[in-house]
Amino acid sequence: MSFRSIIHDMREEIGSISRKGCEVRHGVRSRSHRVGHDGLRPIQIDAMKQSCWINLPPELLRDVLVRIEESESAWPERKDVVACAGVCRSWREIMKELVKIPEFSQKLTFPISLKQPAPRESPLQCFIKRNRASQTYSLYLGLTQALMDNGKFLLAARRCRRATCTDYLISLDADDMSKGSNSYIGKLRSNFLGTKFTVYDSQPPHCGAVASKSHFNRLVGSKQVSPRIPAGNYSVAHIAYELNVLGSRGPRRMNCVMDSIPISAMEPGGAAPIQTELPLNCMESFPPAPLFRSKSTCAPSLSCPVNFQKERKLILKNKSPRWHEQLQCWCLNFRGRVTVASVKNFQLVASEENGPSGQDYDRVILQFGKVGKDLFTMDYGYPLSAFQAFAICLSSFDTKIACE
Repeated sequence: MSFRSIIHDMREEIGSISRKGCEVRHGVRSRSHRVGHDGLRPIQIDAMKQSCWINLPPELLRDVLVRIEESESAWPERKDVVACAGVCRSWREIMKELVKIPEFSQKLTFPISLKQPAPRESPLQCFIKRNRASQTYSLYLGLTQALMDNGKFLLAARRCRRATCTDYLISLDADDMSKGSNSYIGKLRSNFLGTKFTVYDSQPPHCGAVASKSHFNRLVGSKQVSPRIPAGNYSVAHIAYELNVLGSRGPRRMNCVMDSIPISAMEPGGAAPIQTELPLNCMESFPPAPLFRSKSTCAPSLSCPVNFQKERKLILKNKSPRWHEQLQCWCLNFRGRVTVASVKNFQLVASEENGPSGQDYDRVILQFGKVGKDLFTMDYGYPLSAFQAFAICLSSFDTKIACE
């Protein structure tokens, strides 16, 4: 029996087990469109225990999994990699070792990859769909070079208007975007005018991160809500739009201070903090609410640069467009990824305020623009993660009367 036949039979058996799990959940909408959520359920694991693959020699098993990881390089085929990681603990540990972070693999595989830095060489091309009726926003990974395709679902956000601010709750599940959900991973909060925003992560983004005090944290500490929900609001970025009180012509001016990314991450050989695990469906993994402590401990699921707290924070700013005399409008080179003029369109680059650190101030780190009604492209690169980039782009949707 050839090695190719072994892999083929293995994929077919894993696929059949996955289909059986879907049939059992016939009354529930399938969530296979979520990144890394194509894992096997308990009934699938029981079926796998009866499979011939459970007693596969470790050396041969690793070789098979290596071949699968290398061959399934894009979605939707990459769901086989996720399925293998959901078989059992030993398979999962092997796949976690084989699957590299997006910075090096240029692939999004597991949910945690949405909180890890993007590739250094080329940006990941995504798009955002807006639903005006439900006030929701969905982020998809582009599967082709076309501006509009089915895409791979990554994240969803829901706009919640309050008396003094606006919250955008960000979730891994498009069907459950509540803050009490296990799929909740963070939020974007604006001030009353919609000129200043703060991005919060539900988990510590780096070693020594301090959770902000909030009414929600007090509720968690007093056990008035389920202890399974994320317990912290950790600031990862501050976004500010300059006021335009004189009403002068021109695009918006924005400034982003990345609280969780040091300036050194942009230097050759530099590194950004990396989250290595999402505590989904694991009650013990959530850190306790900081009721009596001013500082949080370093989470074991983090990889941080040395002396992170002593380093200056990375600052991003929007790239200034040029006025086109013939078209009579402000123009930026979006390289064909943006087709509709909009005040929401922007490109973020490293700011000169970071100082002389060998940075390329012309390299676009995040690009966002309109391509159709309620459809926008989002291309992001190192050192931003998909979660951070999505939150920054959400700030552009909010109404800014004093900035335009």
